[in-house]
Amino acid sequence: MEFVDSFAGGHAGTATRAVRPAVSPISAVRPVTPAAAVDPRTASVRHYEGGQLVWRVQCGDLISRERAVTVFVEDNQVVLVSPPGETARLTSGQLGQLRAALNEAAKMAER
Repeated sequence: MEFVDSFAGGHAGTATRAVRPAVSPISAVRPVTPAAAVDPRTASVRHYEGGQLVWRVQCGDLISRERAVTVFVEDNQVVLVSPPGETARLTSGQLGQLRAALNEAAKMAER
């Protein structure tokens, strides 16, 4: 009885496209760009949605319903999306989060 590696034996000769040669470790090294300083106030409001960095700051409206102000960068411009009804009531903590999010977005837009 002969033992065959199940992965190699089961997949040998089944490639449907050309296999690229392995990249040497030296050529795979890329310069690392330092990440922009992240304000700790935005840690809980930063999210990636569809590959896009988005800041969502919770707030309320005039009749105390939960809403959010959204900030993102598009075409080197900062976009600020207000909640439905165009009114946002922010606590001082939420205002600090919004200010920090706008600051980070402005720095991203400048690049």
